[in-house]
Amino acid sequence: MITKEQREKLRGWFAGRLPDDLFEALVEVAVDREEITVIGRVPEPRLAADASATEREAARQGRVKEFRERTREDRMAVAREAEHRYRRKVSWGVECGGERVLFTHVAAPVMTRLRQPERQVLDTLIAGGVARSRSDALAWCVRLVQRHTDDWLGELRESLEHVERVRAQGPDADEVVDSSTEDAEDG
Repeated sequence: MITKEQREKLRGWFAGRLPDDLFEALVEVAVDREEITVIGRVPEPRLAADASATEREAARQGRVKEFRERTREDRMAVAREAEHRYRRKVSWGVECGGERVLFTHVAAPVMTRLRQPERQVLDTLIAGGVARSRSDALAWCVRLVQRHTDDWLGELRESLEHVERVRAQGPDADEVVDSSTEDAEDG
């Protein structure tokens, strides 16, 4: 688990390392064991007040594509440095006009063992056309839980951060005596 302090240092590093003119604002820096995702806000295209929803959506898509192409070299340079420093892949995305677009991101495989009742849930989602495979069905379930349990997951993360703070106040690992070594020395 990544501690709050580690996330803050990571966000601070990106805020300091990114070119000032890359984003209007740095919206989010998310991290897990495999990946760092950097999301920034880019300006909405200027359109006439009476522009249709279709025109606005097409303009946003064009703005995102323009940003992605124009900033590729700068983003790749920062990503190389961050990947070396933090040993994780770096993914990028933007927010434009309230819409979030991820450019590339890691789809990490996760192994799990499920009993028959759990597999039947996944198979029902497949039969109902919600998912194409058990893998898709499991991902759908995770997204559903994520959407409906943000408060609970937030409390859980806070608890884990508290545990990390308590551990950090304990003795250093170097100072802990390994009892197997101690027994061998006495023997």
